[in-house]
Amino acid sequence: MTRLVFLCGHAGTGKTSLAKRLFGPLARETGEPFCLLDKDTLYGRYSAAAMGALTQDPNDRDSPLFLQHLRDPEYQGLIDTARENLELGVSVLVVGPLSREVRDRKLFDRAWLNVGPQVAITVVWIHTSEETAHERIIARAHPIDAYKLAHWDEYRKRRFMPSGAQLDGLILFDNTAPAEADYDALLQRIVSAGRPGTGQSAP
Repeated sequence: MTRLVFLCGHAGTGKTSLAKRLFGPLARETGEPFCLLDKDTLYGRYSAAAMGALTQDPNDRDSPLFLQHLRDPEYQGLIDTARENLELGVSVLVVGPLSREVRDRKLFDRAWLNVGPQVAITVVWIHTSEETAHERIIARAHPIDAYKLAHWDEYRKRRFMPSGAQLDGLILFDNTAPAEADYDALLQRIVSAGRPGTGQSAP
């Protein structure tokens, strides 16, 4: 069995920091080899080059042009890279917003992911308030956030909190100000969640 663990959520929720915090403990608890695939690391330089050529703004990751033409291929490449590692017996921790995919339940769809029942799938939705996320984005002062901050009212319309059927099998983690016990509890849920052949994580 290999594991495919998604850490998803909107900008400013602390996905990457949480992934790096969990990576070592997760490998030790499961005794399995893991790799970390962060969308920004994999595609950040490519996106900068592509958007620089197309719009002269290498930091644009939120305009309609990017969202309509580059977003989905980047995620498809991310999933393809994860799948290659899984096929080699390496479990994968995937980091990226993946908001549409969570909303549309694609991350629980083995046919869409093209993974078999031997892969345990776990999806974590990391969240915090809009105000906290906005403050964190401003504080980190990353150039790729410039478009988002300049068009915040437009961006905030894409923010959502999973509800109803979207919550089925989803692990929620409030990353506003978690205590050590919260990290430990999340780690144990990830370790114990994901039953091969079910197509979704344990509730």
